[in-house]
Amino acid sequence: MRINKFISHNTNYSRREADELIKQGKVTLNNRVVSDMSVSVGEDDKVKINGRFVKLKKDFTMIVYHKQKGELVTKKDDRGRKTIYDNLPHGFSKFVSIGRLDYASEGLLLLTDAPAIATALMNSDIEREYYLKVKGEITEEVKTAMREGFFAADASKGAHTKSKIISMQFAPFLAFDIFGSSGGYTKLRVMINEGKNRELRRFFGYFDLEVMDLKRVSFGRVELGTLKEGKWRYFANNEYEDLRDFLKTNKIYY
Repeated sequence: MRINKFISHNTNYSRREADELIKQGKVTLNNRVVSDMSVSVGEDDKVKINGRFVKLKKDFTMIVYHKQKGELVTKKDDRGRKTIYDNLPHGFSKFVSIGRLDYASEGLLLLTDAPAIATALMNSDIEREYYLKVKGEITEEVKTAMREGFFAADASKGAHTKSKIISMQFAPFLAFDIFGSSGGYTKLRVMINEGKNRELRRFFGYFDLEVMDLKRVSFGRVELGTLKEGKWRYFANNEYEDLRDFLKTNKIYY
């Protein structure tokens, strides 16, 4: 593990902050000042910051947050828009999110103080469940795409204007239910097992269907339930147990 990643995993410093500490000569590895940021840390190595040992983190914390529309999932915004961290207690300022929900989306967001766990969950095939409202009707062509998946050479509709991702491979949905259409809009529930950049907005945008509302209601067996908008809670014991089983099965070290 690279030393900046080791520091961010086991302290409240970010990787950028760790890089800055190294530049300032404040980090030692086995009592030698670190000058090379690409150096790796092994199991028996001893890392110090300002002369104090960095202890391996043996535990972690997970929280569920009900993200509101009009909030960004980022630490800072150069346009001064509201972020989730403006609403969360200061003690969670160093927590990282497991994936993101865009500015106009809402619902369940997981956060943790263990970056390695965040990365593992983001890259996992754990199912994510959403409720959507789209402008237009779900045709048989769209249903087939949901069942079978497809590759879109141009998946820019529904993407952020500054996104550099153009093409996208859409995996088959795990499940979907269409609740009906009225007034030119269709409501549906979908379940997928990946979290690519604005994946659902791009998927439906490919068929000229604009996603008007998007709400994530579950991630694996963690459910939003009755948690109100803008509120948060710690993981329940059974949720921690499920997560530890996942980490053990996938040999994730944090």
